[in-house]
Amino acid sequence: MNAPVAAAHGRILRSEFRPHPWLRGPHAQTLLPTLLRPPPLVDFEIETLELPDGDFVRVGWTGAAQAGGRVAVLVHGLTGGFDSKYLRGLARLLSDAGWRVAALELRGGADTPNRVARSYHHGDTADLRLFWQGLRERDPAVRIAAVGWSLGANVVLKAMGEAGADAPVEAAVAASAPFLLEPCAHKLRSGFARVYQARLIRDLRAMVGRKRDLLAAAGVDVGAVLRARDFVEFDDAYTAPLNGFANARDYYERCSCGHFLGTIARPTLVINAIDDPFMVRSILPSAEQLAPPVTLELSRRGGHVGFVAAGPDGGFSYWLEQRIAAWLDQTMPAQVSSASARLTA
Repeated sequence: MNAPVAAAHGRILRSEFRPHPWLRGPHAQTLLPTLLRPPPLVDFEIETLELPDGDFVRVGWTGAAQAGGRVAVLVHGLTGGFDSKYLRGLARLLSDAGWRVAALELRGGADTPNRVARSYHHGDTADLRLFWQGLRERDPAVRIAAVGWSLGANVVLKAMGEAGADAPVEAAVAASAPFLLEPCAHKLRSGFARVYQARLIRDLRAMVGRKRDLLAAAGVDVGAVLRARDFVEFDDAYTAPLNGFANARDYYERCSCGHFLGTIARPTLVINAIDDPFMVRSILPSAEQLAPPVTLELSRRGGHVGFVAAGPDGGFSYWLEQRIAAWLDQTMPAQVSSASARLTA
């Protein structure tokens, strides 16, 4: 009998997520966790890491450190950081399960401006990959997982695809990934999605305002950036010229994580909702576009970084972080030392 032939592509699965009966629409799913959820209690120990170009990033650590143990590197979304509730919720779940957690605050992601003109963007994977390398240098036996949401999902998936079989990461999860940036940017120009765009653009203008003199010295038309009404105008005036892209369209094309899904070589779970108001359904990848280790888990509902279910008491339960934590524990189970194994045998 011939041996079975391994699939040459990834899988697309239907998610088991069921929305809270009060929150069936995409906007309710998207807004409630941001506006009404109490911040999960996490005590981050902040480390500042110096970068080769003279800039810095910060890392929020929580959970017990252990040589050769599991470290989950968490990457926030656009204008997010240590205070992002989805990140804090997962950090608490993972640390309670014995993980060491490293929340990477991307350069320029804090209220304190970074030292160089450019800040993070959807395609900026160098700092993440440098951090992975640094973890391995500190502890060659460390077992690394990576998790990203929204922009962070794009960064994680692109970094995994770029590294391929050389990725020092054992498993990765991406939630609410944009896949193709240009259609998403245009989606946010219309309908209720403009509300989300306005909030994010406001926060990005504040970031630019904190670096006005530095940007002007770098030749950026700060006035044009501050007048930007949408992401296309902002990326044309700011992101593209500071990062070597011809314009926003060139940036979107070269940095969309959808182009890197076929070269990922580690187990990777991507969780997206079909009703995500930041995305258009037509850009969802097919199974043939996914590398064999990649699973795309789709739900009909869930919004953008939402996925709020009903808890046992009928209250709000944050299914997304529970699903991510469970998958990581299943994919990267804690290793039992030989001494412990003998004691329990």
